[in-house]
Amino acid sequence: MLRMTEIKLPLSHTESDLTAAIIKRLGIADGDLISHAVFKRGVDARKKNSILYTYTLDVTVRDEAAILAHFKNDAQVRLAPDTTYHFVTHAPHELRTRPVVTGMGPAGLFAGLLLAQMGFRPLILERGKAVRERTKDTWGLWRQGVLDPESNVQFGEGGAGTFSDGKLYSQIKDPRYLGRKVLEEFVKAGAPEEILYESHPHIGTFKLVGMVEKMRATIQSLGGEIRFASRVDDIAIEDGAVAGVVLANGERIATDHLVLAVGHSARDTFEMIHKRGIYIEAKPFSIGFRIEHPQSLIDRARLGANAGNPRLGAADYKLVYHASNGRSVYSFCMCPGGTVVAATSEPGRVVTNGMSQYSRNERNANAGIVVGITPELDYPGDPLAGVSFQRHWESRAYELGGGTYQAPGQLVGDFLAGRASTKFGNVVPSYKPGVHLTDLSTALPDYAIAAIREALPAFAKQIKDFDLPDAVLTGVETRTSSPIRIRRNQGNMQSINTRGLYPTGEGAGYAGGILSAAVDGIEIAEAVALSIMQQK
Repeated sequence: MLRMTEIKLPLSHTESDLTAAIIKRLGIADGDLISHAVFKRGVDARKKNSILYTYTLDVTVRDEAAILAHFKNDAQVRLAPDTTYHFVTHAPHELRTRPVVTGMGPAGLFAGLLLAQMGFRPLILERGKAVRERTKDTWGLWRQGVLDPESNVQFGEGGAGTFSDGKLYSQIKDPRYLGRKVLEEFVKAGAPEEILYESHPHIGTFKLVGMVEKMRATIQSLGGEIRFASRVDDIAIEDGAVAGVVLANGERIATDHLVLAVGHSARDTFEMIHKRGIYIEAKPFSIGFRIEHPQSLIDRARLGANAGNPRLGAADYKLVYHASNGRSVYSFCMCPGGTVVAATSEPGRVVTNGMSQYSRNERNANAGIVVGITPELDYPGDPLAGVSFQRHWESRAYELGGGTYQAPGQLVGDFLAGRASTKFGNVVPSYKPGVHLTDLSTALPDYAIAAIREALPAFAKQIKDFDLPDAVLTGVETRTSSPIRIRRNQGNMQSINTRGLYPTGEGAGYAGGILSAAVDGIEIAEAVALSIMQQK
């Protein structure tokens, strides 16, 4: 099979046009093309009024060797790589102890799935609830302002990514095509097949809920066990190695292979492992606000005359600016046609995030506008200092929002002018349980406020009217990534000072988003499986 890249066609092209482009590019007769399949499809929107689809194709032809010889110096026509996933091992008939996975976000879910597929019958412990019950609890915060600290946007089956745009792309290096394995499992669980080839695939919250349930059923059908409302409060360590876990109800479960996939908001777990002497370190993350514009404004700015074309859907953006005070400001987790959501997991604190459904048809576009911060500059000292930093500004947001889980907000025009907002303009914010207008100048450190004020007009030079006076800023965005990293050995993927402990995913500091966390979970599962087999 051949892999062809950089086949470009207009938005209005047909399947016949694609076939003709393949034949012309290869210089073959119609009858020499046996079949073709789309491996990847992207959109080239650099020229707004001449937007193109860009294809990567897998093609089967007659006399493949002759064509490869003809294109031997052309990187755009080559032998297609093998993207099939191959299991590294399979479990023996008898297991001394079962591997335990704590956390059922993307990393834990895929670690558990892969271990189950290899026959290791994992036990998965999730502190939150099953995804349907969790969804009801999450809506309880959004609609009634009632927070369940154990069942919310951050905690529960599916992890934080369940209430997001469901983006399924990443910039990680993936020479083994593990991301393909992730996407294939999602399709088996009910995701649309287009995620296998769209260059920027997404799913959306409602579809993710059903998919997570099906993946849970698959794990159970393969001998895995899943226990909800099972928070791990302690890790038993003997002679520098994991011996088991202790649950909140006091139950002790023995294991010598523990996958720690707790997510970026498991602050009590971070405190526990630090107390236990497991090596962790502070790492950089980012803080900022959510910004909302009319989606139609973003569509016009990004797509020009093609705005509203159903083939393109809602437009997105990605922005970066280097402020004069040395800070980097960038857009984070952009959600076309989405909503801003309450994402706190602790009482008395306000956190924002963004979410979209598969259709991306809500009125507003939103994104985090965030500022990079580092332990060296902004929260030196203790490895958990970043957690304290987050809590401080989340508590401040709760105070500025009126102490009712409403989020503090401000119109962009007022924010740039340094005055409090008193009424909304044409942009109606989507955050529930509501936005309390105020002055956001004390909602973040001074350097962050200054950098964002400088960045917004600069972004308007790339996206017309990005600094629209009626656009709404909502605070605060603090959970962009984990504030800590649980260091692990590169070779065996275990903690650098605790044998049998396998940190993975966003919470451990090794991923950022659904796809990269899932890929990390696969690699951790492989490491666990190989370690168990070595103990036979």
